[in-house]
Amino acid sequence: MNEMTNSHILVNRFDYLEPASLQEAVTLLAQYGDRARVLAGGTDLLVHMKMERVAPKAVISIGKIPGLDRIAIQAGHLRIGARATIRAMENDPRIQAHYPAITDACASFSTTQVQTMGTVGGNLGNGSPASDSAPALIALDAEVEITGLDRQRRLPLDEFFLGPGKTALQNGELLTDVILPRPQIGTGSAFLKISRVAADIAKASAAVVLVREGNRVVDCRMAFGSVAPTPMRTREAERMLIGQMFDEDLVAQVAQVASEEVTPIDDVRSTAWYRREAVRVLAHDGLRCAWQRALTLIPYPSPYEGRFAGSVSPFSSGERGNQAQIEFVPRLGANEKRWIKLKVNGREHQVWVAPNDLLLNVLRDQLQLTGAKYGCGIGECSACTVQMKGEPVLACLVLAVSAVGHEILTVEGMQKPDGELDPLQEAFLDYAAYQCGYCTPGMLLTAKSLLAEQPRPTEDDVRHYLRGNLCRCTGYASIVRAVMSCADQVAEPR
Repeated sequence: MNEMTNSHILVNRFDYLEPASLQEAVTLLAQYGDRARVLAGGTDLLVHMKMERVAPKAVISIGKIPGLDRIAIQAGHLRIGARATIRAMENDPRIQAHYPAITDACASFSTTQVQTMGTVGGNLGNGSPASDSAPALIALDAEVEITGLDRQRRLPLDEFFLGPGKTALQNGELLTDVILPRPQIGTGSAFLKISRVAADIAKASAAVVLVREGNRVVDCRMAFGSVAPTPMRTREAERMLIGQMFDEDLVAQVAQVASEEVTPIDDVRSTAWYRREAVRVLAHDGLRCAWQRALTLIPYPSPYEGRFAGSVSPFSSGERGNQAQIEFVPRLGANEKRWIKLKVNGREHQVWVAPNDLLLNVLRDQLQLTGAKYGCGIGECSACTVQMKGEPVLACLVLAVSAVGHEILTVEGMQKPDGELDPLQEAFLDYAAYQCGYCTPGMLLTAKSLLAEQPRPTEDDVRHYLRGNLCRCTGYASIVRAVMSCADQVAEPR
């Protein structure tokens, strides 16, 4: 029997590399080959490293390469940079207007903290058949742009996945963009998912895209996740619908055929029989939703296009335009330590770190900021939540060295210099929302982010935003009441 791993630390040592440009990144990937892993959001890679499932010799962070987080309309296509976060995609007005299946998929994605940290490139690049973004993007006929040392190539996304954990990326290549075509007039799309709990990966998921002309289906694409070795389309079911008049009997038949095309397995999350049944229901409901949405889709181009048009080529001379304001740690060897500067709670601190030191450990051990708590260590409880760049992140899944140049806020920094508590802290006391207090710092910082985004949230908004912050003492009613009492007074909206 294997010993349990200590998820509070990273055991293996590795070179940390922080390229300043795309060219530098692919050069490093070519040099290290399969000994390197790319770090974008870190919500998947660092979990696997903590659990000692992977032990790369080099971690190449693409977090400060300009342009990779863009979402831009260019030549009639929507280009989404590989480092665009799930949260940014969910909130993007162009995606909401023209590609609602992507909005649905992003909204169903794990927790707020994982949405904030996780990236579309990471979600696709890990090759998981349970990827939430993949079915929606495949159904929308997305392509991926892959950059190597001396070439760029495009590949349909449904050809990118080769098997569980396997993709078409070769040594020295980096997924840099997801490219979506202009939707046809009369297009509607939807994404649906079934999981054990709200923040879990899918037992089964479905994405449907329909093009309607009156009551006739002009085109149809359907894609499913967690029901085959890769995210897959059900082409026979699609063909049954194309060119036909839309009616309930036909929808039921198409959904049944889709459930017969998938190839699920029994595993710890579900049985193959249940997954087939889920696919039948998800396909039926997804078809009906997409059909209705096709009536309300905003025509493309929309009022958003001119405002957001244009993007920077990955190899253009403008790539380094804003690097003067960014601090880089170009390289830190596996056996090295270095003084770095972290700006925490408005003050600059010097800390002594190795590449595998986690931000949570540095905050607690070197800066004595013990508000952020040890919990699961793998991003499932959110007890370690802090704010970075004003957004909630999991300090247990952030390398300390990658936090250089970012503003960090812990619960200790919420109170004013004279000791006066933040209104949220006062509310947690007034409404007895703190219970044992272990989860409270993470709850406070997540709630502070929510109120900065939505000064007047509904109760459903609060519950959804805090879904990843686990409280083991009791229910969440007092926590929700405390947050609701502070609506419109805690922070200015970003």
